Amino acid sequence: MIRFIALTPAGESLAKKLLSKGRLNHWADTVVDYKPKPFAEFVQTAFKNGDWLVFICATGIVMRTLAPVIQDKYQDPPVLVLDEEGKFVIPLLSGHEGGANEWGAQVAKSLGAQLVMTTAKPYLNPIYTLGMGCERNCPLEFLESLMLDALAQKGLIPNDIHSLNSIDIKADETNLIALAKKYRWNFNTYSAQQLAPMEPLLSTKSDYIFKTVGVYGVAESAALLSAQIETGTEPELILNKIKNAKATCAVARGFLLN
Repeated sequence: MIRFIALTPAGESLAKKLLSKGRLNHWADTVVDYKPKPFAEFVQTAFKNGDWLVFICATGIVMRTLAPVIQDKYQDPPVLVLDEEGKFVIPLLSGHEGGANEWGAQVAKSLGAQLVMTTAKPYLNPIYTLGMGCERNCPLEFLESLMLDALAQKGLIPNDIHSLNSIDIKADETNLIALAKKYRWNFNTYSAQQLAPMEPLLSTKSDYIFKTVGVYGVAESAALLSAQIETGTEPELILNKIKNAKATCAVARGFLLN
């Protein structure tokens, strides 16, 4: 659930303006809460429930209200703060790990607003890459549904993705090729030897996968290596491997230092 929380008529109007923009329709269920009462209890409950929150009000109000329930950047949902004129978008909490930076960039682009980044790394030109592994002859619907789920979890759309990547034994995997063609992505595959240096960046390591293909994780390794190759910078996972009955998928990111 995404909640826009507004405290003024102008803020409510801005929230409704954002919701009216078709490009935001790929997000989860979205509501506008105007002057919810009791305010602190309502906001804290939504935060603890994992709702993504967009506040259109002063930053100080948000911090004082959320302070008692903030845990850490790996668990807390993303939080954005907008001014009621829609000139600035601030990823306030869980900007990096939680996805508020990417989300904030989308909101800012939609409004023609300025994204105010305060995290340490300059998010000037991110390159997003997908990594996927699958059973042999995996049906396209298993690949596509998993991919769309992965992107939705990070507030991304297919046009945000630079390439689809896997291990070289999947170079002839019919429906990985078909998925890349459908979304007009480059399809890249890499040898186990090429993927091996990504091992320290993996979220988990599977001994079974290592014994089978020679790397501890196909989806994460392939996404990370592609991001590194495309940008020449240290890559990072923004979505750890997720899976369904027949496939795995991960999302990585690098930054072009222009």
